[in-house]
Amino acid sequence: MPAEPFTIAIPDEKLADLRGRLARVNWAPDFGNDDWAYGVNGAYLRELADHWLQRYDWRAHEAEMNRLPNYRVAIEGVPVHFAHVRGEGPNPIPLVLSHGWPWTFWDLRHVIGPLSDPAAHGGDPADAFDVVVPSLPGFGFSTPLTVPGVNFWRTADLWDQLMRGVLGYERYGAQGGDWGALVTSQLGHRYAEHVIGIHLTDAIMLDLFSHDRPWVLGDPGLATLPAGEARRAQLARMRLYSSHVAVQTLDPQTLAFMAHDSPIGLCAWILERRRNWGDTNGDVESRFPKDDLLTTMMLYWATDAFVTSVRYYYEAAWNPWRPDHDRTPVVEAPAGVTFHGPDAPREPGAQLRRYWNLVHWDRHPAGGHFAPAEEPEAIVRGIRATFRALR
Repeated sequence: MPAEPFTIAIPDEKLADLRGRLARVNWAPDFGNDDWAYGVNGAYLRELADHWLQRYDWRAHEAEMNRLPNYRVAIEGVPVHFAHVRGEGPNPIPLVLSHGWPWTFWDLRHVIGPLSDPAAHGGDPADAFDVVVPSLPGFGFSTPLTVPGVNFWRTADLWDQLMRGVLGYERYGAQGGDWGALVTSQLGHRYAEHVIGIHLTDAIMLDLFSHDRPWVLGDPGLATLPAGEARRAQLARMRLYSSHVAVQTLDPQTLAFMAHDSPIGLCAWILERRRNWGDTNGDVESRFPKDDLLTTMMLYWATDAFVTSVRYYYEAAWNPWRPDHDRTPVVEAPAGVTFHGPDAPREPGAQLRRYWNLVHWDRHPAGGHFAPAEEPEAIVRGIRATFRALR
């Protein structure tokens, strides 16, 4: 399965079509929504769309992406795009980094340099990694995905083939957050003999989508609140964490027809998650400048990836995960976790210690769902500390 060098080059026709669509948006009315209580604020969405049409330069960002060594390969009929940056140090560990939704491989660009060439970033060359950053199947340039059934645990199978069969590494490390955390933990569960260690920014159990209502991400602590207060808090939590899971698990194709035809529809759907899941305090540009936001939108729009990215939820719920063994811990590969955000736990609980073979944990008070893009230095420290004793 030889990988071929890949140059990112969105056709001019695709960009011209986008400009035409942005120039004739049929804007929905919006009122009483200054605080985004009803969803994305229309005034900000118009401002972002104007920047997209008038000032955003995709070709400049495309050129920056092409400074990475990009490759593509087909594994079991699934197209896989990845960047592969060789480490500068005496004994680099191969490390595959997996992103989530609505992330892209480009969210991980902030950690590639410090991990692959620590000396150039004030670190110790002994901490170097050979860094492999794939786009999840059906995301970005790992398209077009035309076969059903590809979810996080199938992705782990593909990543093991990528690292061992395509790139020739006998053993390797893995890291991820959100979907990437599930892919990474599955590697540490099914392929522990191949995996040196893993690092997570989200400690998510592999059976997350295996229960009867996988879109319900409740909070047991709400039961202690007065009834009226608990109801409003639960509604707020469901909107924050569950509304997208419900649609993308139960009805992804219907949503995809809207987002595939309208760049503003796609932008609104992703924008709300970037604002509400990042550590933004309601100001999305405090973490993600307009150009960063729009590059994310482009990596879903220009690659026609939105449809298959949202099906990733359907495939997880309708093809639920099943364990390969009944041993404890479930994830046997040595594991490190970086807790991040203002509500991060001060230490791992007993459940986490039983589920993962925990060898390191650390806590960083800032950062949100997109931790490697928001607080890359903290994530790099956590990865280095996890693997330092495993070299």
